[in-house]
Amino acid sequence: MGGRQVRRAYVGSFTAAGGPGVVSAAVDPDSGALTVLAATDAVPDPSYLALAPGADTLYAVSETSDGALAAFRVSGGSGGSGDRPELLARPVPVQGDAPTHLTLHDGHLIAANYGSGSLTAVPVHADGSLAPAPAAVLRHEGSGPHPQRQQVPHAHQVLADPSGCWVVSVDLGTDSVRVCALGGDGRLTLHREVALRPGSGPRHLAFHPRGERAYVLNELAPTLTVCAWDAADGGLKPLSETPVLAGAPDGDAYPSAIVVAPDGRFLWTATRGEDVLSVFALDPRGDTPRLTATVPCDGHWPRDLALHPSGRFLYAANERSGDVTWFAVDPDTGLPRRAGAVAVPAASCVVFG
Repeated sequence: MGGRQVRRAYVGSFTAAGGPGVVSAAVDPDSGALTVLAATDAVPDPSYLALAPGADTLYAVSETSDGALAAFRVSGGSGGSGDRPELLARPVPVQGDAPTHLTLHDGHLIAANYGSGSLTAVPVHADGSLAPAPAAVLRHEGSGPHPQRQQVPHAHQVLADPSGCWVVSVDLGTDSVRVCALGGDGRLTLHREVALRPGSGPRHLAFHPRGERAYVLNELAPTLTVCAWDAADGGLKPLSETPVLAGAPDGDAYPSAIVVAPDGRFLWTATRGEDVLSVFALDPRGDTPRLTATVPCDGHWPRDLALHPSGRFLYAANERSGDVTWFAVDPDTGLPRRAGAVAVPAASCVVFG
């Protein structure tokens, strides 16, 4: 596995649970170790982050009942006060509830609002700052069979497909994945909605690097749904579903995050209720993920899982134990071996710059 070197990582956290907010950390290129440099609590509950392509602007959701999006200037410098992310302007309301995920696409920052089951698109200015109001809000509709978790839509993730033509949102409340188009005016238009197994509760999706397969991690059923993806017409077709755990979980498992290796040979998932990471080997087409191992996350409640761009290190943001653990990845087996940890209270995500 190869890839570009990175100098900085950024960790989101829940300030309401004692987290420091947005944390910047240095990344050791040889060991993958993180060293915390600075933090800012300028925005409450910045639970998910995204970096601009130039790595000079960092975006965060504010996962609150009156949710918002915020932009920070980040330096990627070599120490001192310049390592603290600097809030660019007043956060922009998403006109929705509890945004949990965001992505940059075609000049806009798009958020998935879990509480209100909607997507919000905000224009991004040339300097990386955000427009003061959304260009559009697209509300999901529907429900699922789970009596507590699926009474209404719950948009949990939004991302652009590998072709850059489509916006894909994953909705836990409606057991579906929506494929949308983003217009030049920032309006989001539903292209098609793809139903998954009722009660599965899809949470996050990751694409195979070849761009022809997508993997949906389900939260209410601890499974992985393999889908065919056709970028030409924005078509998603479920092919199979496989467990992410070797045996029946003790109670609710709550899978949380999924990443795919840059070379497409391995896939990893995190499961909060079991505090484990699952390792899958992928065939060349990516059709049949094969569970090869589960390993402890060496923390409690791994909310997010991130892969170093080189593919050599895997990071688990352990929310309830308040740390980020990193693992060296065996290039032949994909097996993660614990290499270290750093304290970040209420850690919720990790991104690399």
